Amino acid sequence: MSQPKVIEIKNKKAEFEYRFLQVYEAGLQLQGTEIKSIRAGFANLNDAYCFFKRGELFVRSLYIKEYKYGTYNNHEPRRERKLLLKKQELKKLDRKVREKGFTIVPVRLYISERGLAKLEIALAQGKKSYDKRQSIKERESKRELDRQKKFRL
Repeated sequence: MSQPKVIEIKNKKAEFEYRFLQVYEAGLQLQGTEIKSIRAGFANLNDAYCFFKRGELFVRSLYIKEYKYGTYNNHEPRRERKLLLKKQELKKLDRKVREKGFTIVPVRLYISERGLAKLEIALAQGKKSYDKRQSIKERESKRELDRQKKFRL
């Protein structure tokens, strides 16, 4: 029996731009063709962001390619999608987002063991330019250490 294909789409840019304070796992309200397209690996989180509308959390600009075999029932690639969280978590996030400097960023989109699409979102605070330089410095030093380890073997 073969291993199921692991689908995991990450927003690498978010890690560089923001400092994550808390991470949540949210369900997504999707249409049939959207889940098929995600399972095929055709999604992109780069420009996506979360916002509140009438007390509910939505993700906008999450790109899910139209399903190849979809008919007239195919979905819009960048439509707003509702995120499914507990009411307590929504209230907590809403309070934090109203404070200056906090935002909600989609970090990772994956298929759970039960076959459901999950979006990992983070309560984040924007980094300053000197924080970004520090991140670059750490990444470069880690890369250099990995190179040295590789050549020692």
